[in-house]
Amino acid sequence: MDHAARPYRSVLYIPGSKERALEKAKTLPVDAIIFDLEDAVAIEEKENARALLAETLKAGDYGIRARIVRVNGLDTDWGRDDIAAFVGADIDAILIPKVGSAADVQAVADLIPDVPLWAMMETPQGMLNAAEIAAHPRMAGFVMGTNDLAKELKCRFRADRLPMLTSLQLCLLAARAEGIVAVDGVYNAFKDEDGLKAECEQGRDMGFDGKTLIHPAQVEITNAAFAPTEDEIDLARRQIEAFEEAEKAGQGVAVVDGKIVENLHVATAREILAKAAAIAALSA
Repeated sequence: MDHAARPYRSVLYIPGSKERALEKAKTLPVDAIIFDLEDAVAIEEKENARALLAETLKAGDYGIRARIVRVNGLDTDWGRDDIAAFVGADIDAILIPKVGSAADVQAVADLIPDVPLWAMMETPQGMLNAAEIAAHPRMAGFVMGTNDLAKELKCRFRADRLPMLTSLQLCLLAARAEGIVAVDGVYNAFKDEDGLKAECEQGRDMGFDGKTLIHPAQVEITNAAFAPTEDEIDLARRQIEAFEEAEKAGQGVAVVDGKIVENLHVATAREILAKAAAIAALSA
């Protein structure tokens, strides 16, 4: 699959210690899985989880879902061994928790060659250093850790996420400046479908590629929210057609539905069609 167009609409956390959850994930229509050795795993389970996950990923068929392993931090007793366990493994990324600076990324890069690195963006220091973190040559994706961030900011929960917006946008700006993936934080109330839908739409409208999920029940709503709609696909096709016609006639601007279409709109239209094609390929 073209990595530039690879969708990351739904990115589901799965505890590395839970065999049943690891099995079930093989059947879920998610774009990516974060196999978690960090927050989702109890201290006494850390080493078992690492061994189980390494074996499962060796044997397991997760199809074309992106496989991302969240390791424990290098400031813990387990971080180094976690990273060592996945050197040479068939995974798409290592996700580093609580990244505060490019030096945190480099420390992991030194321990594991070749694998793309992703960063949990969940501390005030991380927000203020988002640009240098995104610019690290091995950095390939940002995941917003909104629960940890809220705790650190001492902010209140609000449905509109107003206290979070500066942080979310700093990370989005940094990710887009460097052309890497940006995935929004989790929605905790996994039975509240309306709340999830509203937060997905907010994240999508801001520019995130998708959302991290804590429960399989959240997948369907998220996939729908972060996919181009039929109307968007239709408009994109018509914009490209109209622009190509205008170019043939020696004009640099076309009009569709009473709105000007320029080069930049056509670039966006092509991205929408590429994303739709990639989603269709995943669904197939």
